[in-house]
Amino acid sequence: MPAEVGIPSLVETLPHQPGVYLMRDRAGTILYIGKAIDLRKRVAHYFRPDVEPKIRALMAEVRHIDYISAAGERDALVIEQRLIQRHQPLYNTMWKDGKTYPYVSLTVNEDFPRLRLTRSRRRDGALYFGPYPNVRAVRHLLDWVWRRRFFSLRPCDLDIREGHPLTYEKVKSCLYLHTGECPAPCLGRVSRDDYGRIVERARLFFAGKNADLLATWHDEMKDAARRLDFERAAQLRDSLEALNHIREPVTFRSLKEEDVKGRLETSRALQDLQTALGLPRPPVRIECFDISHIQGVETVASMVCFERGLPLKSGYRKFKIKTVAGVDDFASMAEVVERRYRRVKNENLPWPDLVLIDGGPGQLSAARQALARVTARPIPLAALAKRDEEVFLPDRSEPVRLSKDSPALHVLQRARDEAHRFAVGFHRARRSKAVFQEKKS
Repeated sequence: MPAEVGIPSLVETLPHQPGVYLMRDRAGTILYIGKAIDLRKRVAHYFRPDVEPKIRALMAEVRHIDYISAAGERDALVIEQRLIQRHQPLYNTMWKDGKTYPYVSLTVNEDFPRLRLTRSRRRDGALYFGPYPNVRAVRHLLDWVWRRRFFSLRPCDLDIREGHPLTYEKVKSCLYLHTGECPAPCLGRVSRDDYGRIVERARLFFAGKNADLLATWHDEMKDAARRLDFERAAQLRDSLEALNHIREPVTFRSLKEEDVKGRLETSRALQDLQTALGLPRPPVRIECFDISHIQGVETVASMVCFERGLPLKSGYRKFKIKTVAGVDDFASMAEVVERRYRRVKNENLPWPDLVLIDGGPGQLSAARQALARVTARPIPLAALAKRDEEVFLPDRSEPVRLSKDSPALHVLQRARDEAHRFAVGFHRARRSKAVFQEKKS
């Protein structure tokens, strides 16, 4: 359910995670697109009584807020930029002139490359790292590596070519030449090969090959804090933040109109599902269980994982029932649920926003008891019964009946059907193996 102006309590339904939010008017027109490191905190800001006049003017027209979850801050800014460039919302100004977050460019297309910040990424043969939302952090890091001569690349814009040194008169006013901070390829004081080794260090550094430096700075920061050298500790803290900033992987997506529409529909479906089931937050991560057997033979179970409404194949799991003899779907469900979440607890794996059970009240009760044996954490549970597509919840005598064309119901059905498909496939494989071994014997 989209958050509506005038009901700021619904802001609490937004997740504490990076993403992009889209503000719409009554007709559904996009008025403003923004990105956030924390969607809930950022959107809540718009409902404060002390916001500036231009925000009050915007919020007077907003009737719906959609959001798209992102893998990280950098992913969010890429999505934000492309959506703004495509839709050109009335209240957005930052991207309309093509302005972007900066990249670090390593001009390997030159004989003696340079490092520089740029807001345009061109097909000129240079290497580009980024984009970086935190410009201050990147400037701090570039300044640090320059002052410490971590890789002393020339800072000038001169056209310097191998075998064609410049005259001393042309460069004698260069401060970096006299301080020794530049290896002076302009005067031929360093060969292209030797300079190239410095360039390679810079390339690896901005490509994220800097774990050793990260560990060193972290140890130095703790040591400075122990010595009460708080100024040095603060400098190292800033350097660590900057280094972690450039280490964050960049995810680029080729967004098409239908892709955006589909993601928006999924976001709304998850919000609708949250409201329908009374969940504390949108079920971004759903784990769904199913039991499969034929007349109690080779009973197996499956668990599939859906993130943001889409299958996450790396999260799928198969289970062979170990403690249950014969046909007992309730006991089998209890076994696999307990095994799954005991492992989640012991290995510090991510907990789901919703555990979905293929079945009715019996399977739901068994799963609930199994979870209670593992953790006191309140994990939302629901069961989806195939017969009438009713949703059963703990402590509710009557099922939740969602409209057959409800996007929220479709999310649950996709997860349930995928869990069933995965369980049946595993069961067939086990049966085939057993038959083959019988014939062989």
